[in-house]
Order: sequence, then C-alpha cells, then structure tokens
Amino acid sequence: MNLIAKRKWWYAISLLIIIPGTISLFVNGLKLGIDFQGGQMLEVSGKVTQETVTPISDKLELKDVTIISSGENTMIRYRDEAEPKQQQANRQVLSSQLSQKGNQEVRFETVGPAVSADITRNAIISVALAAVAIVLYIAFAFRNVPPPLTSWNFGVAAIIAMLHDALLLMGIFSLLGWAFGVEIDSLFVTAVLTVIGFSVHDTIVVFDRIRENLRRERGDLETIVNNSILETLARSLNTSITVLLTLLALYLFGGQSIKMFVLALLIGIASGTYSSILNASPLLISWHNYKLKREGKKSLKPAKA
Repeated sequence: MNLIAKRKWWYAISLLIIIPGTISLFVNGLKLGIDFQGGQMLEVSGKVTQETVTPISDKLELKDVTIISSGENTMIRYRDEAEPKQQQANRQVLSSQLSQKGNQEVRFETVGPAVSADITRNAIISVALAAVAIVLYIAFAFRNVPPPLTSWNFGVAAIIAMLHDALLLMGIFSLLGWAFGVEIDSLFVTAVLTVIGFSVHDTIVVFDRIRENLRRERGDLETIVNNSILETLARSLNTSITVLLTLLALYLFGGQSIKMFVLALLIGIASGTYSSILNASPLLISWHNYKLKREGKKSLKPAKA
C-alpha cells in the first residue's frame, strides 16, 4: 500500500474539510462564552426551560441568556450590563423568582471584562508558546537525522500538521456556534492544547521510525517514508481508537457541562490521527521534491560571464 503516492489526495481531503470552517472563522468568528466576554452564571437545582427564564430576563434586560442542563441542575448564563449594585439586585430577583418555581440557587459566578481579557490573552500566549516550544524541541531531538532530510524539515512538518488540527477544530466550532449557538470557554483552550500535544506525539512516533529507517536502509526516500508509516500504522490507529472510544463514552454518558469539551477532543484527536499519518510525513516528501526541483533549476541556469 503506497500512501505517499496518494499524498495529493490526502492534502485535498484536508483542504475540503478545513476551508468551510476557515471561511466561517473569518466571517462569523467563534461564539465566545462568559470566560472570554465577561458575564454571569447562575446554577440552580432542577430543570429550567428557556420559556421560564425569558420573561424574567427580558424584564431585567439581561443579554445573551443561555440555558445549559448540567446533570440534575441547570446553568443560566447571561450578561448584565447594569451597574454593580443593580447587577446584584437583578441576580437576587432572578434567583428568588426561580426559587418560587422550585429551583433553588446552587452557586453563582461572575467574570468581569478585565478578567475575561486576561483569559483571552493568556489563551493566545499559551497556544503560541506551545507551538514554538514544539518546533524547537523537534528540531533538537532530530538534529542527527541522516540526509537528505534535516531536523527543521521534521519540525516544520509537525507544526503544519498541528496547525491543521487546531484550524480544523476551531473551524468546526465556529460553524457549530453559527448554526447551533455553541459557545467556547476556557475548557476549549484546554482541549486545543491537548489536541496539539496528542497530534505531535503521534507525529513523532512516525518521524522516529523514519529516522531509524534512514539510518539502516538504502533506497528511495519516498519508499522509506512510506514503509515507516505502514510499520507504525497499527500502533497509531490502536492508540487513537482506544482514546476515541473512551471519549465517546464520556460524550454520551458524561455531564452536560463537559460535553463540548469532550466533543472538541473527539474532533481534534480524530484529526490529529489523520494528519500525523497522512499529512505530516507526506509533507517531508513534498518539501524534499520541491527542494530538488529548485536545485535543478539553479543548475540549469547559465553561469554569468
């Protein structure tokens, strides 16, 4: 089975999946939760419907009201742009009116604009630092790779595969936010970082086998890379499938509060498995072939008199 020979098909499939989400990211962006926008969250016992809350929230002029079922309780997220004293009064009115219907307050949280700005900034910094650290580590770990590949070839290919997974995940959640109102919170950032780590881990397994085979085998680079992928294919698939089955059980039977977090992991790990096998290693061949073409064109140029 020659997976490398079909690399253009794998690239095309990736683009077909990523492009709609990327367009949505530019047009609609991500639907941010209170962790990033600031706002309030009231958790009450029992079940509460949107029809119950809407008359109260309209009267109190609350914005972006979202009802989330969390096991036996219900979380009500909203934004109150009134003054702090009025916010406290509005919260008491909301809580008391719901308690009259049998829904007692369990907890209340509020995130101010300054805190949400810090969370947003720290989320961006954490993802950027993780990407830089991964490139540097792979470049160092593969510094003694035999020619014709270099350590930077492996580092850049891993980062492109990682960006593929992060972009696909954010694109899908942008579409989910546009179509179904799905919000992202700080747990989403945790999911992105977890997916990045899993993706790179799976990629390094294949890259390490390529390095070993380059040292002990002679022959065409494309054949060596393809054989390396096939040798690690069963291990990569078995590892990913066991993780995906566990996450699927969590998604189906876990609490509502972690449902979107688990969904993000499901999407990201499935994408990471695909990119580590069918994108990262083929990119090494594409880069090598491009380099050969450039060198060939340079050698054909007439020397200057």
